Amino acid sequence: MQINKQEFRANGLSYTIRSAIDKDAKELSDIRLQIDGETENLDREQGEAYIDTPGFEEIIRTDTQNSRNLFLVAVLNDRIVGFSRCAGNALKRSSHRVEFGVCVLKEYWGHGIGKNLLKESIAWADDNGVQKITLNVLETNDKAIELYKKLGFEVEGILRKDKRLADGKYYNTIVMGRFKE
Repeated sequence: MQINKQEFRANGLSYTIRSAIDKDAKELSDIRLQIDGETENLDREQGEAYIDTPGFEEIIRTDTQNSRNLFLVAVLNDRIVGFSRCAGNALKRSSHRVEFGVCVLKEYWGHGIGKNLLKESIAWADDNGVQKITLNVLETNDKAIELYKKLGFEVEGILRKDKRLADGKYYNTIVMGRFKE
């Protein structure tokens, strides 16, 4: 699915959020690899589950054609600085929900980019008959958890000792959901 391009301004930065297009694939491959090395808040370590340019081209094509998927990019000065995806499911029993994921370059944290990617995804979901958005978040990511709660997400469960981080300790993953009433 595609959305109309939106302009945002926060903390002195102007950026655009728009649907991903084929020509973004190479940059998305590079930025995902970089972001995976900047934070332990994601599922992957840098280089794991690597997606190359053709892989991103396929994801973008699939998401553009599928009414239950949405792939967004945040662009600042012609450079992608973050992206998000909502991935739906073709199974009838699960077709009412999508799973949300987001990544933003660390250099651009605190400028509302992740928040606006999520808000655009929520608006798209609400306008397109998606009843539920789910996401997973590491228990130590307090800012994200606070944001998700402000935007209507509730804790639905905890996956105990779900991730082992660089310090060798195990951490919980919090499962959250937002149901459109």
